[in-house]
Amino acid sequence: MAKPGKTGIARIIDATGYSWRGVRAAFKHEAAFRQELLLLVILAPVALWLGNSGVEYALLIGSLLLVLMVELLNSAVEAVVDRIGPEHHKLAGRAKDIGSAAVLVALLNAAVIWLFILFK
Repeated sequence: MAKPGKTGIARIIDATGYSWRGVRAAFKHEAAFRQELLLLVILAPVALWLGNSGVEYALLIGSLLLVLMVELLNSAVEAVVDRIGPEHHKLAGRAKDIGSAAVLVALLNAAVIWLFILFK
């Protein structure tokens, strides 16, 4: 059974607003997101200069966008865990550590892609 609420274009407009609210919250509250966004702003023009094809542009810029996506998910996990309570619990710590590891893997992915294309 579908959830009651808006449908069609109204739902899309609302969803877009929620997404922008999430981006603004991440920018305001997450230093890592701001740093990775700065990395994207600096390296996206470099990617356009460095790449030789649409595929290379997509890989270079897409790998940086993937880092931002994973950082947003990691921040969401951390916010939910922190909302549950301030006391330390091994599962809460594990969830945060796994989210952090996902960001690390995304950063390593971006580094490998950039190195392969840079030293082709």
